Amino acid sequence: MTVLDSRPELPGESDPAATAEALLASSGVATIGDVGQGRGPGWLDAWLADHAGDVVSWRRHIHAHPELARREYGTTELVTRLLSSAGLRPTVLPGGTGVVCDVGSGPRCVALRADLDALPLTEATGLPFASTVDGVAHACGHDVHTAVLLGAGLALAAADELPGRVRLIFQPAEEVMPGGALDAIDAGVLDGVERIFGLHCDPRLPVGTVGTRLGALTSAADLVELTLTSPGGHTSRPHLTADLVHALGTVITSLPAVLSRRVDPRSGTVLVWGAVHAGEAANAVPQEGTLRGTLRTADHETWTTLEPLVESSVRALLAPTGVGYELNYRRGVPPVVSEQESTVLLRTGVEAALGAEALAGTEQSSGGEDFGWYLEHVPGAFARLGVWSGEGKLRDLHQPTFEADERALLTGIRVMVHTALSSLV
Repeated sequence: MTVLDSRPELPGESDPAATAEALLASSGVATIGDVGQGRGPGWLDAWLADHAGDVVSWRRHIHAHPELARREYGTTELVTRLLSSAGLRPTVLPGGTGVVCDVGSGPRCVALRADLDALPLTEATGLPFASTVDGVAHACGHDVHTAVLLGAGLALAAADELPGRVRLIFQPAEEVMPGGALDAIDAGVLDGVERIFGLHCDPRLPVGTVGTRLGALTSAADLVELTLTSPGGHTSRPHLTADLVHALGTVITSLPAVLSRRVDPRSGTVLVWGAVHAGEAANAVPQEGTLRGTLRTADHETWTTLEPLVESSVRALLAPTGVGYELNYRRGVPPVVSEQESTVLLRTGVEAALGAEALAGTEQSSGGEDFGWYLEHVPGAFARLGVWSGEGKLRDLHQPTFEADERALLTGIRVMVHTALSSLV
């Protein structure tokens, strides 16, 4: 299969010369290392030997042309075209972005998932394939996830025979709450699926390693937005009005404290404010103020109790102040909780793909990941893909300087392929 030689210009490219082939050639990565080479199966080794450069090229094109949540039209078209070129039958999800596609045949089906969207950040890596879109960048590694799943799907399509079906889910809108996983699930991507697997770039793990964890891997993440209102007035006469700024301060300091005494401390529940605004003049009590933050918990049962607890606590804290309020509590995503049998299968896949030495432990994160929605419906497991080169500073996720060692593309493909195979035998 030749994917690149006759490929026309991809949609959305601002410069016709900035094709995937040009990005590859200009960066000198044709000899990208494959740390799992020779571990088989033979058709996977052969496919990677022939198409490693293609995979890097796809990733670099996606990285250079990032798209925000639910606007991933160019990335969706690229995924659809590449899958179709291998004789597969991809389907675009109802929202116009995102793709689902089965590889193989038979009654049994396991799913592999990647996410497509980028972040509203300005890239500062200086890479030759850096973002060409102002204020948008793949600073979370979704370009890597997409290229890995493309490679895994096309490699599986090259096999003479598979022991069942592998469903490829290219999901839009992971970076927004409550997440595009819900749209994908509503579209039926889990119909007939036994279990599901996914992975996420981790710049704290060296390339060639994969972090797994039984149980909770990420936390639930909800959004708390509070709007306060007051008649306003002069700061010399606070007794004649409702002191809105004082009320904001009460909520800012007291609500996290109240929650720490009403929620089991072993649940890892934490409320952190990220934005607050009220007033302009030093001698005027403002009429409106806003407060926004995130409430996270590592425990699924605790997550179900937080919204009514926040509502009752805010009401009690503000009652003596005379300030009016409107609380907008937006449930985000559930924790990602890797199920036991699926975790075993994932670890079996990692060991088969890269060797036992590639298995690494990993801690639970307070970050949110909408992969948890899939696990509300079917069992599965999630992994952290090492993308650190082993040299220089660690470039963290969601930062303008985030970088990924591209050898992780091939390790990710191998892990996804072997995990799917281990789950179907």
